Amino acid sequence: MSDDIASTQQAPAEKPPINWLGASVLLSTPILALLLIPTYAWFNDYSTAAWVSFVVLSALNGMSITGGYHRLWAHRAYEAHWSLRIFYMLFGAMATQNSILVWASGHRTHHRHVDHVDHDPYSSKRGFWFSHIGWMLRKYESGKEDFRNAPDLLNDPIVMFQHKHYLGVVLAMNFGLPLAIGLIVGDVWGVLLLGGLFRLVWSHHTTFFINSLAHMWGSRPYTDENTARDNGFLALFTYGEGYHNYHHIFQYDYRNGIRWYQFDPTKWMILALSWVGITRNLKRCPEFAIEKAKLTMQFKRAETKLSLIAAGHAQLEAWRAKLAQESEHFSQVMADWSQLKEAWYGEKKRQLLQKWEEANFHNRFQEIEYRLKMQRKRLRMLTAQVTA
Repeated sequence: MSDDIASTQQAPAEKPPINWLGASVLLSTPILALLLIPTYAWFNDYSTAAWVSFVVLSALNGMSITGGYHRLWAHRAYEAHWSLRIFYMLFGAMATQNSILVWASGHRTHHRHVDHVDHDPYSSKRGFWFSHIGWMLRKYESGKEDFRNAPDLLNDPIVMFQHKHYLGVVLAMNFGLPLAIGLIVGDVWGVLLLGGLFRLVWSHHTTFFINSLAHMWGSRPYTDENTARDNGFLALFTYGEGYHNYHHIFQYDYRNGIRWYQFDPTKWMILALSWVGITRNLKRCPEFAIEKAKLTMQFKRAETKLSLIAAGHAQLEAWRAKLAQESEHFSQVMADWSQLKEAWYGEKKRQLLQKWEEANFHNRFQEIEYRLKMQRKRLRMLTAQVTA
């Protein structure tokens, strides 16, 4: 009898083996920073040059991850001159977040299987600790390297050079460069501690916050199909990566913060470099698709709020009728858009478009986009009335 009971009991799941190299770096560097940086400050003053090295090198690391590893190599949101790609390769390695090949391939897997507890390498459904840093401390099956999703990167000589010589590049950029800067400014230890150690810890965890906090804290104006959030506060520390809800539905857009007032220095850098030919073929999501996503979410929220109102409310039926009317209008706009796009592609294919026809199509596209924007405003007012 006892044997039968024992046989039905499930053995506890065996934990994956520890990733000793990753765990050593990720756990030791914050501890060293907490011990060494205040201790040095107790006996010595950090020079202005040391603090400047921290700020500048942090920015170069961060922008190489956001502009290079992420938007260029992981998503192919634009193309870049070889000189910029070499710059990204060097300062991205300085951030010590693995090679371009491993990072970008894993990130593509994250987007393909977002939130899946078994396939997303840093699924937020497994908790803050796992998505922030835990996924790198053990050799989880979800984080297993598989470069079949990155044939373009396997054929990129700059990517493969860094992958093959990653350790050497990391050591040169994390020790050689800060040491050289320290010798030049006359503050070797100050630069090594601030521009080296503190910069590395800061670079790590600001990036990691996108995998953790940006899937837990913020708004979802574009989609609720995944946990990604828009968070303007996080964007301040991550060079524009905080607008994560937008990014997860429109991942091939070179922008994360799409409005002029949204803090996205990576977007501004990519755009500015395009003016001098260093970047090109910048991809932007059509405004119509953005408005459609916003309206879809507004309809969902309005329907949810109406469902919570008690039956018999004086305005309930009027609100329901108004929402149904807006829904019908939305369907008509979508039908008009599809018909117009089909006609436009047909004309392009036959190469019969004249300039006046192009202008006419453009004006009609703008008209439909305007109708969507106006409907979004009306729906926002309706939702506010329901809430009140």
